[in-house]
Amino acid sequence: MQTALIVLLNGISYGLLLFMLSSGLTLILGMMGVLNFAHASFYMLGAYFAYEVSRHVGFWPGLIVAPILVGGIGALIERYGLRHIHRYGHAAELLFTFGLAYMIEEVVHLVWGAAAVDYPIPASMNGIAFSVAGFGYSSYRLFMMGVSVAMLIALHYGLTRTRVGLVIQAAITHPDMTEALGHNVPRTMMIVFSGGAALAGLAGVIGGNAFVTEPGMAASVGSIIFVVVIVGGMGSLKGAFVASLLVGLLQTAATTSKASFQGLMHFLGLAPLSNGILSDFARITLAQFAPLVPYVLLIAILVIRPQGMFGKRDVS
Repeated sequence: MQTALIVLLNGISYGLLLFMLSSGLTLILGMMGVLNFAHASFYMLGAYFAYEVSRHVGFWPGLIVAPILVGGIGALIERYGLRHIHRYGHAAELLFTFGLAYMIEEVVHLVWGAAAVDYPIPASMNGIAFSVAGFGYSSYRLFMMGVSVAMLIALHYGLTRTRVGLVIQAAITHPDMTEALGHNVPRTMMIVFSGGAALAGLAGVIGGNAFVTEPGMAASVGSIIFVVVIVGGMGSLKGAFVASLLVGLLQTAATTSKASFQGLMHFLGLAPLSNGILSDFARITLAQFAPLVPYVLLIAILVIRPQGMFGKRDVS
């Protein structure tokens, strides 16, 4: 019971962090059709900017300043980079964002070095929030979940209840008609790209000290973000939310499991494999297999439902 509670809470907190990352990419993909390979790099920049701000004025100002800085960088990239490359098609956009990811990583190496930086959890939340069945849950993990849920509510409200949100939704589906009605679609695209980058930066602020802030952090989550977006359905915020929680729970559960195929055979009363490559494979535990879980889920979804769980089938 205690282990199941730990897995559930940690899986939800990790899944909500993935949603904060993937929601920005989902918006960018849904509106602009840009599969941004540099999106995880904005997550890394958010963590490093928050680290610098927290060194001088504390964590809380960094929680506000870092996403704004990352969003500003995103706006500049869209205005002076992607907007001019967009006319050359998706291949040019992919190459641009792919090169941008490498450039950001090298800049991080030059400024902060190759080693991890000391970006600590704020002292005010470095404790236990509550205890259930003898298990104490971290205050900061609870804070991460609260920020993610608040961001989800704000994003839903902003897209469905505000004028800017309605213009963004109209520009996603009918950009020509939206522009004919007098709205500045290129500026709206810049706002969306900037907002997506800021969301990734916010995830970096609250995730950088919970895990680790180092130059490889973008690569460690970059591929998983794309798994979430594809599994949920490209361009679907609801799909990104469900897929984020699913990946978070499955991977966390796998990480804490000691089960193996050999153990399953023993449980079923079958003769264990004694030698050969199959016996070596059977001894692999689910915890060792955990990094592959998101990609196994991706393959399964693509076979069963290629458009993703909440994606719309292309009938053109």
